[in-house]
Amino acid sequence: MVSSFKELGGRMLVIFDGRCGFCNRSVRWFLTRDRQDRLRFAPSELAQVAGILTRHGFSASDAATDPGTILVVRDPGGPLEQIWVRSDAVVALLHELPRPWPVVGSALRWVPRDVRDLGYRFIARWRYCIWGRLKSCPVPTPEEQARFL
Repeated sequence: MVSSFKELGGRMLVIFDGRCGFCNRSVRWFLTRDRQDRLRFAPSELAQVAGILTRHGFSASDAATDPGTILVVRDPGGPLEQIWVRSDAVVALLHELPRPWPVVGSALRWVPRDVRDLGYRFIARWRYCIWGRLKSCPVPTPEEQARFL
């Protein structure tokens, strides 16, 4: 497992709700498609991400129970830290994957953010009802552990 942000080596950090069934399925989807090893993952419940959440206007205590969004961070803790939320985060992630996913991300970028975020918020609102809420964040397999904070 990655123990600090410095060990990310320029990879993007994906902060997700570790107890959300949909979020965990989404992380699995990105793991299988990230063949170039460009992404690292951290559940929002993790103490190491509290500083990022606070710097960008999320309450660390609220985010630990329900962040309400996926967060994608480039250069976490660094001078060039950049963060994407909601549908912008999904678009940023798609651009990190091999073809055809960057094309899909580019196509989504043509859809106005308000419309994309409306769809994102709809899924976020119903995610626990449809995909369930896990009692705890699943433990990554031994092969996946190096990809998680």
